[in-house]
Amino acid sequence: MLEPEQQILEVGLALRRGGITGWAALRWYGGTWFHGRASGGLTSRDVPVASALHLRAPANSVVTEERIAPGDFTVHDGLVCTTPVRSVFNEMRASGDPLRAAMSAEMAFFNDLVSLEELKQYVATHPRFHGVGLARDWLGWLDENAWSPQEVRARQLWTHVAGLPRPLCNQPVFDRRGNLLGIPDLIDEEAGLIGEYAGAHHIFQRGQDEDREMRFRMVGLEVVTMAAGDSHSPTSTATRLRAARKRARFEAPGRRAWTLEKPHWWVPRETVEERRELWGTRYQYLLDHRRLIR
Repeated sequence: MLEPEQQILEVGLALRRGGITGWAALRWYGGTWFHGRASGGLTSRDVPVASALHLRAPANSVVTEERIAPGDFTVHDGLVCTTPVRSVFNEMRASGDPLRAAMSAEMAFFNDLVSLEELKQYVATHPRFHGVGLARDWLGWLDENAWSPQEVRARQLWTHVAGLPRPLCNQPVFDRRGNLLGIPDLIDEEAGLIGEYAGAHHIFQRGQDEDREMRFRMVGLEVVTMAAGDSHSPTSTATRLRAARKRARFEAPGRRAWTLEKPHWWVPRETVEERRELWGTRYQYLLDHRRLIR
């Protein structure tokens, strides 16, 4: 199985018209989470190509013919690609599933390839495209600060299956002296409820996770952990989430030993706009873990 960059490069160099789009363009732009693996991760997806004219699909590619403006193409690192926002738009429409569409958008936000506002504007000006509902219907639910597709899935379980109020994503939690307690995957500020996703990589940082959970509990926060397999048993997971919220303290802001109010030393990086302002500055190192190293 070819590495995604090699697969994308071979298709891109074979094109005479049109351009790379969807997951492949987003990967070429540096999208960490766009690896082009099919379900199960054992096979590669074809490289999507966008064209306004009929053209023969190069090997390992699939061509979509539809209306597309010249301004929706650009050249990046030697290959013609659709712009980041058009690439997200196309990937969401091709996903076939609302949750996967949301994952595509939020993982593009993760690398600051597009902002939520930019996506909203693009969708609003392209209302008649096939599959546009997959790009439009969850726009109000999207968050610019999810860190992995699994976190998006955990949030969907939280809101759509458990029916709980929408949580905040990866918001830093501090004690009253301004010390950072940790950055939980999800937090319901009103209830004082934290949701953590424990994927396979957490096996290697179990001690760190337990220390962080202890810090949260010491200031009165309720913590519930969602494991990698919980998406296969959504009903039981929803029951655990609702039970955890019932146990939460619902303390008034003035009585909490914790706060989401950021101290003066904290460098904001919770939105695409805030992160874009950091690139090229002395604070860029705070975003290095997001970069795709090729």
